[in-house]
Order: sequence, then C-alpha cells, then structure tokens
Amino acid sequence: MELRDESDAHSTEPVISARDVRVWYGTTRGAIRAVDGVSFDLAPGETLGLVGESGCGKSTLGRGLIGLLPEGAKRDGEVVFNGKDVLSMTPKEAYRLRGRELGMIFQEPLTRLNPLMRISEHFEETITQHEPDLGKEEVRRRGLEALRLMGIPPTRYKSYPHEFSGGMRQRLMIALALVLRPAFVVADEPTTALDVLVEAQIVRILNDLRKNFNTSLLLITHNVGIVAEACDRVAVMYAGRIVEQGRVEDVFRNPQHPYTRELLRSTISLDTTGLDFIPGAPPDLVDPPDGCRFHPRCPDAMQVCATKNPIDVERAGGGRVECWLRGPEAEIPAGGTQPLKQEELAVADEA
Repeated sequence: MELRDESDAHSTEPVISARDVRVWYGTTRGAIRAVDGVSFDLAPGETLGLVGESGCGKSTLGRGLIGLLPEGAKRDGEVVFNGKDVLSMTPKEAYRLRGRELGMIFQEPLTRLNPLMRISEHFEETITQHEPDLGKEEVRRRGLEALRLMGIPPTRYKSYPHEFSGGMRQRLMIALALVLRPAFVVADEPTTALDVLVEAQIVRILNDLRKNFNTSLLLITHNVGIVAEACDRVAVMYAGRIVEQGRVEDVFRNPQHPYTRELLRSTISLDTTGLDFIPGAPPDLVDPPDGCRFHPRCPDAMQVCATKNPIDVERAGGGRVECWLRGPEAEIPAGGTQPLKQEELAVADEA
C-alpha cells in the first residue's frame, strides 16, 4: 500500500476537539463502556482514519460525536465545535448542527435510503429541512451539483435507490451528506462490501473532499490500506480507547504500540505467504481487564501491564501512544518490567 505524502500537514486551529469522550450503553449486565476516554483534534480539511477490530467502539465514537446514539446510551466529556461544547448543548441546539455543520455517511446505504422515494426527493427533503427559504430551482441545482461531484449523471436524478449499483448508492450517501456542505463529516465504513475498483473510486472521492469543500473527515474503517491512501493521520482504537495516533506515515512505518504492530502484521497484501492473526478476542466491555486492556493478548506484556493503566505519552515521530513499553519509566513499579506469563487462551476466546 502506498503511503501519502505528509508535506501538507495541517497547522490551523482544529474544527473539532474531543477531550475524554465517553459513551456507554445500559444493559441488564451493567454498563457497556463502548468509548472510554477518547481525545483527538481535527483540523480544517484534514482526514483522520479510525481503525480497529469489530466491537472496539469506532462507530459508537462517530455517532456519539454528533449525537446519533440510541435511547439508553449516555455520553460524557467535551466535544468543542466552533468554540462550543456539543455535548452540553440542548437537544434542539444539537439538532440544528446536524446536517448543516455535522454530517454522517452511513455504512449501509439501503438502510438509510427510502426505497419508496426517488433520489430527487431525498435531496429535496434534506435541503429544504435545513434551508427552507431556498426555491425549488435552487434546491434542484444543489442536488444535481452534488451528484455531478460524485460522478452520477443528472439523468439518474429521478431514479429510485434500487436502480443503482452498490458503489453508486454509496456515492449517493456521500452526496446527501455533503449537499449541505458541513464542516465535519463522520464516514462509517464507506467502502464495506464494495469491489476493489469501486472502492478506489470512493477513496478518490474522499481525497477530493478537501479540494471541493475543505471538509474535515473522520474515516472509520477496518481497511488500513484505505487509511494509507486517504488519510492524513490515523488513530488506532482498542476496547474503547485510542491506543496510538499520529501521522499515517509515522504510525504505519514505525508502530509504537504492540496492537498497532500486530494489526498491521495481520493485513493481507500481495507479499502475504501465510495468514497472521492476533490470538484471542477483544475484551468484554462490561468488565474489561485491569491495567492495559490489550495485555491478555499482547506478546510484549509486562507485569505492570496487568495491574496499572498505561499513561498517554508522546510517541516517537509525533502523536500519542498508551503503552508501558514507551514509559514513563518513573511510573513503573519495581519489577514491573518483568515479562508477564500469559494464560493459555481457550477455544471460546479464539472465536
């Protein structure tokens, strides 16, 4: 996979700043801590890739940032957008931001597009809901312009969702999210279940976002190749925490956290001669393990990893990392650097 040139790093004030964001779901077993203390900044026109295994909290984080959580979910922390904390806003104030300022590209287009409505009606409803003063001709012009930017001909404007291919439906979702020109967009697995050629088209469209809209993008994906192609920075998430973040080139060339290293090692490429994987499974977020949440699966685990939460420190090359291998040494108790004897994983743990 080809790594992007990072010479155009962003240095302006962030569009959105998340600090110690937490999201949990209430269940009969207790609270599921799906997101547990996440912090990051996103500059104008910047794309941050969020990667990790299924169930690590990626989609919950994306939805929590813009307030699209189901009933029974709660969130805490601080999400500053345009100088205001989104999490402390009233429901009405937060609702006004969604669409016009905070957008979402959903993972499954057919679950979000109404099969009984033409594409033109989707655009008309979206635009008039947020900009009721626009005339019909301007609404139509905006909708057609959004389609044109996605490479969809205007002759398809009156078509129904089922008349489009999977890749075109995904482009429709991107067009609907961008027609209001939001400053920040969460893209949740926008290339899932697409073939490699259509996937490349979607990546190219995402790369063009900064040129056309100067949109800041949180790109949620399992595919580290897409992150290498389309993102400026990457955040690696495990069990509700961001364990490492930094520039894509730095993190992928020199991962500082064992989970990042093992995740990259598990990636299939043309040079792959055997299947690598991380033994075990992500922890139960109702009752996560003490200390570092990755320590039961970590090949480099030390005694301190099982008893003490790792401290967020600056990583070599820039960014942040949470791992006792990177210090601070002064916080590690005597004997804490001794290797940790791992328990043998049961068959059920491998499932």
